[in-house]
Amino acid sequence: MKLAMEKFEKIIEEKRMVDTAITSLHWDLETQAPKKGMELLSGVVGYLSSKSYELATGTALIEAVDTLNDCKNDLEPVRVKMLEEVEREIDKIKKIPAVEYSRYNELTARAQSIWAEAREKSDFKIFEEALREIVEFQRKFVGYRGWEGHPYNTLLDDYEPGMTVEKLDEFFGYLRGELVPFLKRIATEGRELRGDFLERSYPVTEQRELSRELAEYIGFDFDRGIISESAHPFTLNYDRNDVRLTTRYEERCFSSSVFGTIHEGGHGLYEQGIGEEIASTVLGTGTSMGIHESQSRFYENMLGRSKSFWKPLYEGVKSRFDALKDVELDEFYRGINKSEASLIRVEADELTYSLHIMVRYEIEKMLIEGSIEVEDLPRIWNDKMEEYLGIRPETDGEGVLQDVHWSCGLFGYFPSYALGNAYAAQIYNTMVKEIDIEKSLEERNLSVIKEWLGENIHRWGKGKKPAEIIEDISGEELSARYFIEYLKEKYSRIYL
Repeated sequence: MKLAMEKFEKIIEEKRMVDTAITSLHWDLETQAPKKGMELLSGVVGYLSSKSYELATGTALIEAVDTLNDCKNDLEPVRVKMLEEVEREIDKIKKIPAVEYSRYNELTARAQSIWAEAREKSDFKIFEEALREIVEFQRKFVGYRGWEGHPYNTLLDDYEPGMTVEKLDEFFGYLRGELVPFLKRIATEGRELRGDFLERSYPVTEQRELSRELAEYIGFDFDRGIISESAHPFTLNYDRNDVRLTTRYEERCFSSSVFGTIHEGGHGLYEQGIGEEIASTVLGTGTSMGIHESQSRFYENMLGRSKSFWKPLYEGVKSRFDALKDVELDEFYRGINKSEASLIRVEADELTYSLHIMVRYEIEKMLIEGSIEVEDLPRIWNDKMEEYLGIRPETDGEGVLQDVHWSCGLFGYFPSYALGNAYAAQIYNTMVKEIDIEKSLEERNLSVIKEWLGENIHRWGKGKKPAEIIEDISGEELSARYFIEYLKEKYSRIYL
């Protein structure tokens, strides 16, 4: 057993080194690589991905895993979880031919710059062929791996273990049934809210300074992380001591960088909070994208869009931006929470946000099952936006090209955003019984909130499954009820 464990740990460490190099290349590709250098870097990603594949599916690792499984009862609990996580990774890719795996990773590395160009020019045709290839690979990979119930279930499980189309259909059906009537009530009975000041001129230089200050304010450690810029905000981590955030700045969209930074900061705090004892192992990252999104949405919305968060900060922010000179705190608070149908997901308010996710969820299901094709996407996207939100994009840039996820091959990821909202509300519902959150925010004491999340969520990494996390915190399974109650209470106070 000792020899098998040594072999197991050596191979996993070697794979971690290769995967870290791939991560570094992705950072360059998305933030700073010159346009003409992307082809070479994409090729290197493909090459290194084949090396990672060989290590994960090689005879040496599989033999070590088999030996350790035979004596699993003698292993420490943390090593059992490590073994299970490696088995999950092996099972995910071993059925995929090595050549196709490498080609796919090279394609997605290259596709991100193609998407960025298409988005900049608002021309889906530029991205169409690359996306068609990605979707074809995804369909083939699901076929190789197999599925139960619906082919999309295999991809959902990659991001939220145990999640299925059947569960999501019920989840989204409940959200739609509760939110749509409430939105109509807000629209017909609610007071008029002012939000025009958020579209005034906010110098990008000042926004950059504020973004760094906000990330630091919520607890992000800049000795172990950085913040940069990208076309679409994201968080990338090497380990707990190197976590990288990006945001984006638009002179006439103050909310974009502010809440993008707080959102990504929530992701970053999760990764920086991973327990030291598992930080360099396969357990050393977030347990699922739903739980990960719960942290970003918790910080962005439940904290960052609360009045208590801005009470000690607003006068300082107001003094640095002329655009806010005539805007008082109450007006600012209502403005950053104004609810109205909008085209861009990352700028959507809490009430309408889940409808954006429903659009993507339904499109992805149809793409993977083959009932629609890539060339149909602009039309179908626009039709669904009109159906769910009552507005229709006029350009590809404000429609089907707005998200980076498909260029990265992240099919099955989008539902995590809506699940994250539900997790966050349930977590908040428990935390508020133990911590006076409003008082902590007003007194600038965000450390008590960070510590609570660190103890109950962050430190565990993949050592606990999503279901374990939420049940240990709240004493029950995930329920969307808390999210609906939170929204109705908050927005009734704001509007009615």
